[in-house]
Amino acid sequence: MFVTHLGFYHYRRKLRSDVAAAFPTLSTEQLAELIPNKEELNVIKIHCHKGEAITVYTNHRNPILFEAEKVLYPTVYTLWVYPDLLPAFTTWPPVLQKLAGGADLMLPGVVVPPSGLPQVQRGTLCAVTLLGNRAPVAVGVATMSTEEMLAAGMKGKGFAVLHTHLDHLWEYGDKSSPPTLAPLVTDSAAKESAGDEEELQGKEPGSSCSPDPEQHVEIRDLSLKDRDTCAEVLGKEELHENRAAEPAEDASTEDQQEAEDSRTPQEQMDALFNQCFFHALKCKVKKSELPLLTSTFLGSHMVSCCPAGKQLDIKKSSYKKFSKFLQCMQHQRVLQVKELSKGVESIVDVDWKHPDIKGFVVPEGISSASAAQDSKSEDREQVYHAPEIIPLYGVSTKMIPLFQESGHRKGSILSSSEVRNIIINYVKSNELVDETNKNFVKVNAILCDCLLDKSEQDEISHLKWDELLSRCLERLQPLHQVTFSGQEPVVRKGNIEPIDISIAQRSSNKKVTIIKNLELYGLDPQCVANTLQQKVQASATISPAAGAKDRVQVQIQGNQIHHLAKMLLEEYQLPRKYIQGLEKAPKLGRKK
Repeated sequence: MFVTHLGFYHYRRKLRSDVAAAFPTLSTEQLAELIPNKEELNVIKIHCHKGEAITVYTNHRNPILFEAEKVLYPTVYTLWVYPDLLPAFTTWPPVLQKLAGGADLMLPGVVVPPSGLPQVQRGTLCAVTLLGNRAPVAVGVATMSTEEMLAAGMKGKGFAVLHTHLDHLWEYGDKSSPPTLAPLVTDSAAKESAGDEEELQGKEPGSSCSPDPEQHVEIRDLSLKDRDTCAEVLGKEELHENRAAEPAEDASTEDQQEAEDSRTPQEQMDALFNQCFFHALKCKVKKSELPLLTSTFLGSHMVSCCPAGKQLDIKKSSYKKFSKFLQCMQHQRVLQVKELSKGVESIVDVDWKHPDIKGFVVPEGISSASAAQDSKSEDREQVYHAPEIIPLYGVSTKMIPLFQESGHRKGSILSSSEVRNIIINYVKSNELVDETNKNFVKVNAILCDCLLDKSEQDEISHLKWDELLSRCLERLQPLHQVTFSGQEPVVRKGNIEPIDISIAQRSSNKKVTIIKNLELYGLDPQCVANTLQQKVQASATISPAAGAKDRVQVQIQGNQIHHLAKMLLEEYQLPRKYIQGLEKAPKLGRKK
């Protein structure tokens, strides 16, 4: 391999034109940012060991584009700045090591989101991301269209991977890690329309997509080998997943017990989840209950179908997360799961005619046990686990100078303790602690631009530590992470909306209590309404919430805030700070 550097100024205008043609979604400002007029750009010619010539374009020592057979491709460094440049497909974090080791991405390793896969054609250039982070970690070419992927049951090779994070091309740059970019959890309709545009772009002759993805595979000689090894590994995982998805039918009780004895504890838990899943769908869930919160389906319906002496524990299964288990069932088209509100998934459709549901036979002895359990469950409240809510902060454009010294970019997500440590290290490394009073920090140029208003910049030269940290947090983008039991954490923009309780006046001066935003905390509004109705013996109804798409509100007669507060704070263990309106409870009169 040899490398030659050429002067780049004569190529700048032509390169910008080629990039604009290859990636038409880039705006004029983004093109000027990617290929600037004044900064130094270089061309590197790389000859692989098979003799193929690869042209790499670098900026600030980082490779931003590479060209092979007159087709331009973005590097991961570029995709970290423009994460939505290519249609993105998500995989599990452990798969990255396989891709960086030379593997192509197999379809069993692709995560199908509730909103569906991006619509692409065979040969479309795509990005690969990891679950929970929108920053791409690989670039590849689709070996089949989205329709063909789904028709194949998400089996086989999906993408010929050309370049990844951690490969030799990445090593030409500063070897930085992918930024943490929050997954987009809103605007699913916009995503679908964007997927349609990408499909059209894939048909244009001037786009970066090639009609034959196989011809790109040789580019992988930059860094990737051992594809057969990974294909074999993913193939085994695929077989295991299919085997785990088959219900145990047409087997006698004795045969099942013998089979259980020969299986590992993980395989036994997988089989138990499948048994309870199909049992619940066939005997418990009614069409009128849809949409049904996935947490309610697990905690109420599936648990009631669990045989006596056994307990469902998703952590002891091969799925680890209940959301992943449901994704596997969605791949088999047993049901459909969607995110009807931010971060809260619901089962919206079930194929009752699916052969796995129709062919499921309830094991002997379980039907009576579950029936007895159902009668007991009517007298007790449904088990609810409050979500874990963590406030987070995103690095905004104005705050980049303060955080880039610690290796963070725009959009990087940090906890409050991480922000505190970064600020403390910045102050100490730049020797900004006041020598005479260590409770104060000297304001340098960067702190002045980032934390002070224009009217303050000539007046304030020192800040107290607590004021410095509070100003910093105020100027970062507010985010929050919500983790429901058995599900992947979800990061959303802004602060979480509290459960809103209000009192409204109806005809004849009758008061009603209205509760909103229950879905954001994993609470099923219908279950809350039923529980309240039983507790206070008053009529409760469900209606669409005004100004909130895909959300409903609970309305119950009378001022029931006392009962509601006891249920939310004591029974559901929700922190008081996430409940708004408790002060509107009626004042209790003194007994004479």
